[in-house]
Amino acid sequence: MRMFIAGEWRDGKSRAPIFNPYDQSVVDDVPLADAADVEDAVRSAEEGARVMEDMPYYKRSEIIQKAGELLLERKETIAELITQENGKTIGEARGEVGRAAMTLFASADAGREIYGEVLPLTARSVPGIEKKFGFTFRIPCGIVLAITPFNVPVNLACHKIGPAFAGGNAVILKSASDTPLATAHLVQAFLDAGLPPQAIQYLSGSGGMLGTMLCPDKRIRKITFTGSYAVGEEICRQAGLKRVTMELGGNSPVVVMDDASVDNVVNGLLNAGYGMAGQTCVSTQRVFVHKRLYEEIVGKLAGKLDEFVLGDPLKDGTTMGPLIREADAIRVSETIRDAGRQGARVLG
Repeated sequence: MRMFIAGEWRDGKSRAPIFNPYDQSVVDDVPLADAADVEDAVRSAEEGARVMEDMPYYKRSEIIQKAGELLLERKETIAELITQENGKTIGEARGEVGRAAMTLFASADAGREIYGEVLPLTARSVPGIEKKFGFTFRIPCGIVLAITPFNVPVNLACHKIGPAFAGGNAVILKSASDTPLATAHLVQAFLDAGLPPQAIQYLSGSGGMLGTMLCPDKRIRKITFTGSYAVGEEICRQAGLKRVTMELGGNSPVVVMDDASVDNVVNGLLNAGYGMAGQTCVSTQRVFVHKRLYEEIVGKLAGKLDEFVLGDPLKDGTTMGPLIREADAIRVSETIRDAGRQGARVLG
């Protein structure tokens, strides 16, 4: 894989391997951006912001729409790459690519409906104000820095760059260090759809190092980030008065009342708690169940979990893939053991 900077795919002075979480094989290696790459990216994005601001709304929307169509055409290739670098099942990866395309279609539609407001100015008694009105209109921010997580690398990138392009902005896209490969195909889809090459910069490498250079940069006007609370807090500290959008982690409790459908609850918990091996920002962490339904729900949930097929996530029959890193698997295992030591009843 290479980075896309200043209108070209380029290598870096150093590279790092990307490992398959399932078998630890090397999927590819990627360049590590340095300070010179960052400066080139920002300078190119400045030009890209001017180009995108001047582009008619309909043209922006046509490009975004076409990029979504190209994602669907290339779904299988992109889905396989997501599974290889991320570990989610191939079914989940296909679903992600489909959702990513829908996200872009929605962005294309929204890009045609960017309206301002007309405001009457006669609410206050001011001499000469009669028959006067004011109006507002929306203008692009300029350069948007988009930082995406490992768990939904393509769709969450689309959540950020689709609206940014629809609004006439340029984007510097930084993917998670563990999962940069499939997102490069998203960048290529936009280029093939006719996006001006200055409008998108794609960097790979250390999030901490690149973030320290990019977040305080005054040429960047907006930052959108999905990831952990701790990293989001640090980004906001560095960003100062920039506009920021933070999508951070949560505890996601589920409350089950005594009139709930047990089967609906169990099926919902399987999806909400175990989809993508539980590695989402809205994954169910705690379940509060009415005592009348408690044993039935616990029993049915445990039975369903016994039917899960663990293994190679590229095989269609697999229902759960591995965690992204060995360190995360160790952390989860220790959490379960610690709960058992404190008196919790561990099922299965």
